[in-house]
Amino acid sequence: MDEEYDAIVLGTGLKECILSGMLSVSGKKVLHVDRNKYYGGESASITPLEELFSRYGAPAPDQSYGRGRDWNVDLIPKFLMANGSLVKLLIHTGVTKYLEFKCVEGSYVYKQGKISKVPVDQKEALASDLMGMFEKRRFRNFLVYVQDLQEDDPKTWKDLDPNVCTMQQLYEKFGLDKNTQDFTGHALALYRDDDYLAQSAIQTVRRIKLYSDSLARYGKSPYLYPMYGLGELPQGFARLSAIYGGTYMLDKPIDEIVYENGKAVGVRSGSEIARCKQVYCDPSYVPEKVKKTGQVIRCICLLDHTIPNTRDALSTQIIIPQKQVNRKSDIYVSLVSYTHQVASKGWFIGMVSTTVETDNPEAEIKPGLELLGPIRQKFVTVSDYYEPTDDGLESQVLVSKSYDATTHFETTCLDVLDIFRRGTGTDFDFSAVKQNLGEEDQ
Repeated sequence: MDEEYDAIVLGTGLKECILSGMLSVSGKKVLHVDRNKYYGGESASITPLEELFSRYGAPAPDQSYGRGRDWNVDLIPKFLMANGSLVKLLIHTGVTKYLEFKCVEGSYVYKQGKISKVPVDQKEALASDLMGMFEKRRFRNFLVYVQDLQEDDPKTWKDLDPNVCTMQQLYEKFGLDKNTQDFTGHALALYRDDDYLAQSAIQTVRRIKLYSDSLARYGKSPYLYPMYGLGELPQGFARLSAIYGGTYMLDKPIDEIVYENGKAVGVRSGSEIARCKQVYCDPSYVPEKVKKTGQVIRCICLLDHTIPNTRDALSTQIIIPQKQVNRKSDIYVSLVSYTHQVASKGWFIGMVSTTVETDNPEAEIKPGLELLGPIRQKFVTVSDYYEPTDDGLESQVLVSKSYDATTHFETTCLDVLDIFRRGTGTDFDFSAVKQNLGEEDQ
């Protein structure tokens, strides 16, 4: 350990592993350390099933659950947008060589107590049960506008500059009602609150295009999920870093980050000191440099059936927009299954999550749990959400945010790319990204 590195990364959560891979590919000499004996940190996948039950203090699972080693249960499950930032990173860095993906079968939104497929094109808009006949046509016209809009061609803007007008103004131009605005902003553009309504419309247009482009890749939904669970992602980036010369140490306690004149110059473990120019880490390594800004509740649910009213989809995402349940935050429901090699034959893993708003977090996820049908076993976690107190430029300690309640990776990627930008002074270059995953990676 007594060497000098360009960067030392603490923790092997997904964000830290992505950063380690990106830095190594960029030619940096990287040391990656974790106090745990396993990869993944908060974003690990737990196997065998007996370990999950033990982790939550539950009696051992009975024989009906099948072989324990057939289970890989994500602590923080998330789906990848097929044309999104994380997939581009995976392709750009070559991590797809170590992973296999499967398309998520359904994408749904909740309205007035029931769920409906998220409409994303003109045909689906006209067939959707989310809207009345006249609203369907207004929404269809809105989708045509979004798909035809070219940022560098004002002729496609239809007398409304999307860089200047707000999203609320764009909705009003097409006469969309509040319900349509609700599922468009939360299930298509994947915003977590309604602050976006006052921001420039172009941001939301880009997000809707991303959803649509991702859906166009595989047809069933815009989302992908890695076989054998999310824990494969950190390991894939770890392999990438190792190929480019990165050094990994698990089960290595970190006693302190060493500073000189206010700047991080290394980390100490026992009597060993590894020197560096920068430190990247998750909040748990620097409690003095983060602030708690909220909490997230997650409920892992083991099911022996698909979610009702999803056409027997073996995997799906359901978003419950905040206003549908009188909340400030959306509720997210996800389902994966034995077809992803994360559960025994015939079994499913559901997850319900949201940002905590009251003193009774479990009551807050009730609308999501009710959608799942009978639950054989559930495990509830309430986690604190931390953000860094500064940008890290002065101390050269760059800290990631905690994982939010969303079941997609776009916010995770935005954080990673922002940390990379601050740490290196440059944006990550996506110009070499290929256009598709290729058949072997689907």
